[in-house]
Amino acid sequence: MFPLVLRTRLNKGFTLVELVVTILLLAILSVVVLPKLIGAGSFSAYALQQQFISELRRVQMLAVNNPDRCYWLQVNDKGYRVDHLESDCNSEPKDEAQVPSNGNTQLFPRYSHLEFHNNATFSIQFDSDGRSIFFPGSLSCSGACLQVIADETLGIAIESEGYIHEG
Repeated sequence: MFPLVLRTRLNKGFTLVELVVTILLLAILSVVVLPKLIGAGSFSAYALQQQFISELRRVQMLAVNNPDRCYWLQVNDKGYRVDHLESDCNSEPKDEAQVPSNGNTQLFPRYSHLEFHNNATFSIQFDSDGRSIFFPGSLSCSGACLQVIADETLGIAIESEGYIHEG
């Protein structure tokens, strides 16, 4: 009977294999499940800021390289789209009704949007020198006038010479 008591005392515990498997399962769960529970984090604001700066620079370069066309970047609270007219911007009236709608819409991630002077609906046009013109009302941009609103608020600045950067 004595060996049986000793044997049960030796079996109280976990083997190395059981411990390693448990640690691996916890690691996999923490990598997969925790980011979904915690949220997107501030990465979404920075990612959206960089994405929109790239899109602004692309539209700016299209306008500079194609002075015979008019390029617009339309923004609303759901997303943005790049459009163009088949003619020079100077030949078209500059009001919101004349902005075309033939581009593909890029949607913003959930719970994020862009604002210009606290307005979530606006348009940006670039002239052949790369300078920006904002609509409605031809408002000007000095400093970080574009705001990326997600889990954080980040600025995008468009200088009067056309330089686009983080604000």
